[in-house]
Amino acid sequence: MQLPAQIAEAQLTAYNAQQLDAFCAYFAEDVIVADLNGPVKLQGRAAFRELYAKVFGEFPQNRVELLGRIAVGNVVVDHERVLRKPDAEPFEVAAIYTFRGQEIARVDFARA
Repeated sequence: MQLPAQIAEAQLTAYNAQQLDAFCAYFAEDVIVADLNGPVKLQGRAAFRELYAKVFGEFPQNRVELLGRIAVGNVVVDHERVLRKPDAEPFEVAAIYTFRGQEIARVDFARA
Protein backbone atom coordinates (compact mmCIF):
# COMPACT_ATOMS: atom_id res chain seq x y z
CA MET A 1 0.00 0.00 0.00
CA GLN A 2 1.43 3.36 -1.05
CA LEU A 3 1.44 6.38 1.23
CA PRO A 4 -0.33 9.54 0.03
CA ALA A 5 3.03 11.30 -0.52
CA GLN A 6 4.17 8.44 -2.76
CA ILE A 7 0.97 8.67 -4.81
CA ALA A 8 1.35 12.45 -5.06
CA GLU A 9 4.86 11.93 -6.39
CA ALA A 10 3.71 9.30 -8.91
CA GLN A 11 0.91 11.49 -10.26
CA LEU A 12 3.34 14.40 -10.58
CA THR A 13 5.73 12.20 -12.56
CA ALA A 14 2.89 11.14 -14.88
CA TYR A 15 1.81 14.78 -15.23
CA ASN A 16 5.30 15.90 -16.24
CA ALA A 17 5.53 13.05 -18.75
CA GLN A 18 2.07 14.05 -20.03
CA GLN A 19 0.92 10.46 -19.68
CA LEU A 20 -2.76 11.31 -19.54
CA ASP A 21 -4.15 7.86 -18.72
CA ALA A 22 -1.55 7.18 -16.02
CA PHE A 23 -2.05 10.67 -14.54
CA CYS A 24 -5.84 10.38 -14.41
CA ALA A 25 -5.69 6.90 -12.86
CA TYR A 26 -4.47 8.42 -9.56
CA PHE A 27 -7.72 10.36 -9.16
CA ALA A 28 -11.06 9.08 -7.86
CA GLU A 29 -13.95 8.57 -10.26
CA ASP A 30 -15.78 11.39 -8.44
CA VAL A 31 -12.74 13.67 -7.98
CA ILE A 32 -13.45 17.31 -7.13
CA VAL A 33 -11.20 20.19 -8.22
CA ALA A 34 -11.63 23.66 -6.74
CA ASP A 35 -9.81 26.87 -6.04
CA LEU A 36 -8.93 27.10 -2.35
CA ASN A 37 -11.95 28.52 -0.48
CA GLY A 38 -13.74 28.86 -3.81
CA PRO A 39 -16.40 27.02 -5.74
CA VAL A 40 -15.92 23.60 -7.30
CA LYS A 41 -14.44 24.02 -10.80
CA LEU A 42 -15.01 20.48 -11.97
CA GLN A 43 -16.18 17.13 -10.72
CA GLY A 44 -15.59 13.63 -11.99
CA ARG A 45 -12.70 11.84 -13.65
CA ALA A 46 -14.19 12.31 -17.13
CA ALA A 47 -14.23 16.11 -16.74
CA PHE A 48 -10.77 15.98 -15.13
CA ARG A 49 -9.43 13.95 -18.05
CA GLU A 50 -10.99 16.34 -20.57
CA LEU A 51 -9.36 19.35 -18.87
CA TYR A 52 -5.88 17.82 -18.78
CA ALA A 53 -6.13 16.47 -22.33
CA LYS A 54 -6.66 20.09 -23.34
CA VAL A 55 -3.79 21.36 -21.15
CA PHE A 56 -1.38 18.73 -22.47
CA GLY A 57 -2.46 19.39 -26.05
CA GLU A 58 -2.17 23.17 -25.74
CA PHE A 59 1.09 23.14 -23.75
CA PRO A 60 3.17 20.12 -24.85
CA GLN A 61 6.21 21.43 -22.93
CA ASN A 62 4.21 22.04 -19.74
CA ARG A 63 6.14 20.96 -16.62
CA VAL A 64 5.84 21.29 -12.86
CA GLU A 65 8.80 21.65 -10.52
CA LEU A 66 8.15 20.53 -6.96
CA LEU A 67 9.39 23.21 -4.57
CA GLY A 68 8.17 21.55 -1.37
CA ARG A 69 5.84 18.93 0.01
CA ILE A 70 4.05 18.46 3.32
CA ALA A 71 2.12 15.27 4.10
CA VAL A 72 -0.23 15.02 7.08
CA GLY A 73 -2.53 12.02 7.31
CA ASN A 74 -4.63 11.83 4.15
CA VAL A 75 -3.60 15.30 2.92
CA VAL A 76 -0.58 16.23 0.82
CA VAL A 77 0.28 19.85 0.06
CA ASP A 78 2.64 20.48 -2.84
CA HIS A 79 4.27 23.84 -3.53
CA GLU A 80 4.79 23.83 -7.29
CA ARG A 81 6.27 26.04 -9.97
CA VAL A 82 4.46 25.61 -13.28
CA LEU A 83 6.05 26.42 -16.63
CA ARG A 84 3.55 26.15 -19.49
CA LYS A 85 6.04 26.86 -22.29
CA PRO A 86 9.70 27.96 -22.52
CA ASP A 87 8.96 31.63 -23.25
CA ALA A 88 6.20 31.96 -20.62
CA GLU A 89 6.54 33.35 -17.12
CA PRO A 90 6.31 30.50 -14.58
CA PHE A 91 3.72 30.70 -11.83
CA GLU A 92 3.43 29.04 -8.44
CA VAL A 93 0.59 27.05 -6.93
CA ALA A 94 -0.15 25.18 -3.76
CA ALA A 95 -1.91 21.96 -4.71
CA ILE A 96 -3.76 20.46 -1.76
CA TYR A 97 -4.53 16.80 -2.41
CA THR A 98 -7.06 15.04 -0.19
CA PHE A 99 -6.92 11.26 -0.40
CA ARG A 100 -9.58 8.61 0.00
CA GLY A 101 -7.72 5.34 0.25
CA GLN A 102 -5.27 5.09 -2.64
CA GLU A 103 -6.92 7.78 -4.79
CA ILE A 104 -6.94 11.54 -4.83
CA ALA A 105 -10.53 12.52 -4.05
CA ARG A 106 -10.13 16.29 -4.07
CA VAL A 107 -7.64 18.92 -5.23
CA ASP A 108 -7.75 22.51 -4.04
CA PHE A 109 -5.46 25.03 -5.74
CA ALA A 110 -4.08 28.29 -4.38
CA ARG A 111 -2.29 30.29 -7.06
CA ALA A 112 0.18 33.11 -6.54
